Amino acid sequence: MADAEDEVVKGSEEQQQQQAEEEVDLSSSPTPPEDSQTAAGRKGDAQERPAESVATSTQGRHLLVEPTLDQFKLRKFFVLRPGTLNQAIKDVEALVNEEVDGSVLSVWLMAEVDHWNNEKERIVLITEFSLLVFKYDFMMFNCDQMQRIPLNFVDRISHGTFSFPKRSLLERNGEGVRVFWDRLREPSFTSRWNPFATDFPFITFTYHPVRKISDVFTALTDVEKFREQLKDAAQKVHTLKPIPGKANGVLVLNQPIQIEAYVGFMSFLGNENKLGYCMARGNLGF
Repeated sequence: MADAEDEVVKGSEEQQQQQAEEEVDLSSSPTPPEDSQTAAGRKGDAQERPAESVATSTQGRHLLVEPTLDQFKLRKFFVLRPGTLNQAIKDVEALVNEEVDGSVLSVWLMAEVDHWNNEKERIVLITEFSLLVFKYDFMMFNCDQMQRIPLNFVDRISHGTFSFPKRSLLERNGEGVRVFWDRLREPSFTSRWNPFATDFPFITFTYHPVRKISDVFTALTDVEKFREQLKDAAQKVHTLKPIPGKANGVLVLNQPIQIEAYVGFMSFLGNENKLGYCMARGNLGF
């Protein structure tokens, strides 16, 4: 009897151990595939929602900074491309003759207006003894032309709005500055009517079209500050290197700048299309 009872007790203990092991296996078994996919989907949704919100906010920022039509047109100027102006300044400064011109005092980006009302892009340097005007190709990084005007020859600077003869069909907004260096010499009749004449004893500047694109270009194209620095530099040179038989000093006049052009169809066409500037023009560049 005792042996039978011991066997019954052992059998019940073995059954209890098997049940306990089965419960442990069930508790430690991996999550069913369907549950894991559901959890992964929830995590994916949580990750996709922030991504969608970031993309939406990014698109919103792009819409806020969308350039206007005028800003888009200004971007076509080669002078605005990164590094272009810095390279141009290095190139023109390399052409300065320190023995004749002295050191460079300031650099300016201007638009020259000729006697037929044509605009031309120019880099202008004021040095210790000279006024240097450069025609620079911002597309090919090459200086095409250089004009040197000794500051002790500058005798008059006029500034103001532009004016035309009564019967002229042309007009020009804004202000400019005209620099004279031979008060006694007047342009001849043939020079006035020759659109390619370059023997005028004066040069006229106005604001460059990119002057409002940034603070840097606003400072580089400031005609009023250019006039003031030019006057101070010329006055100093007149004292250091006076010209015999010529009145020393610079006369500054606030008066309209006269342009004796009447019809000017070519200047109208050129100025409207900015042919005097280095710009991107589709497949063509000037």
